[in-house]
Amino acid sequence: MTFTGATFTQPQVLRPGAVLDSIIRRRAVQTLFQPILHLPTEAVVGFAALSRGPEGSKLENPLALLDAARDSGRLGELDWIFRVAAMEAASNSQLHPSLSWCINVEPAGLAMECPANLRDDYGRSRKRLRAVLELTDRDQQGYARTLLNACEDARRDTWGVALDRVGTDERALALLPLLQPDVVKLDRSIIQAEPDRNIARITAMVRAYAEKYEAVIIAEGIETPEHATRAEVYGAAYGQGYLFGAPGPLPEIVPPPRNPIPLRQEPSPLRHGTPFDVVTVSHDPQVAEKRMLTHIVDHLEEVAAHTGGCVMLVGLQHSNFFPPERQEHYRELSRHNALTVVFADGAPTLESPRYQVMSPGPASPFNHEWQVIVLSADFAGAFLARDMGDRGPEDDRRYEFIYTHDRDTVVTAAKAFLSELPTAA
Repeated sequence: MTFTGATFTQPQVLRPGAVLDSIIRRRAVQTLFQPILHLPTEAVVGFAALSRGPEGSKLENPLALLDAARDSGRLGELDWIFRVAAMEAASNSQLHPSLSWCINVEPAGLAMECPANLRDDYGRSRKRLRAVLELTDRDQQGYARTLLNACEDARRDTWGVALDRVGTDERALALLPLLQPDVVKLDRSIIQAEPDRNIARITAMVRAYAEKYEAVIIAEGIETPEHATRAEVYGAAYGQGYLFGAPGPLPEIVPPPRNPIPLRQEPSPLRHGTPFDVVTVSHDPQVAEKRMLTHIVDHLEEVAAHTGGCVMLVGLQHSNFFPPERQEHYRELSRHNALTVVFADGAPTLESPRYQVMSPGPASPFNHEWQVIVLSADFAGAFLARDMGDRGPEDDRRYEFIYTHDRDTVVTAAKAFLSELPTAA
């Protein structure tokens, strides 16, 4: 098999695994770029990088290539090759530095360091670009800590963060306040469908997030003037799609944009410590017996059961508060949640994309705290309690506690909880 740039000839039939090996070894990928426009003026403000396999190969289709890499356990490697190739092409174009470059990244790639053979190219390109990392909708919920770290790293490089393809899975909306993206990209399925109640609900939640955080909405899949009008009705100021240009090579000249994509988000860094520790810095706790507090937990669990696609984070101190029937209860809740995580010392470890059970270890301060955090695009609630160490009947034990529905406080507590997860989670 021989490669020439982004194309190759295939004189013999090779198994997909061999083709994948050759693509990764030779970095034989191609990058196309689709323009992103400011909708009111129809001026180009940046480009979305779209990666492909080698032209004419069995794995030219990006989804086929990603699936092959995922099945082979090499998705992270391929993601880095895609990312660096796109950044090199953008950097080498020498277009105006105020243009924005939306670069798609997979959680599996974010979970690993840049491979040694790509570091020099990556280092050169990252300093020259106004990049926006597009977090894909694939497997987001199973990589919560990794995504939070990636967002922090991007902001240190003065890059932006985008949540991509919003609308294909409503559960991804629960991650908006945690990741605090600069850009929310509405999926083509939202833009190209006739408006209905479901679309109204999704676009309302996206608009509410954008208004609160001064974020930007970009509409994907704009192919007709009606799509463009619909996108603006949904709150999008920017858009991309075949109406404005098909994916292809970069143009030689693009005027500097008068309305560049704003990157305004400056979320507070991840704080170390339990959610109770972090929140009591600014909130005074109350004190009550356990029997007076269980109704709060029951309420939050009921909300989680009836709120589609929430993040639910639970700390139960130790495993005797997590018997089999309780385990099944949370497993059932996790079926429609974006992410459910339970901490209980001595509990059996369970790791799946949307339901994780972990034992913090006998020395962890989490073992002294009782926590239930529920967060969605339109609900926020947190119960954070610390055992005061009383002896006697369980229901009479006293806890210091904070119960809040303030969204910013709940987000802070959730981030502190998730900071205890392994970085691959």
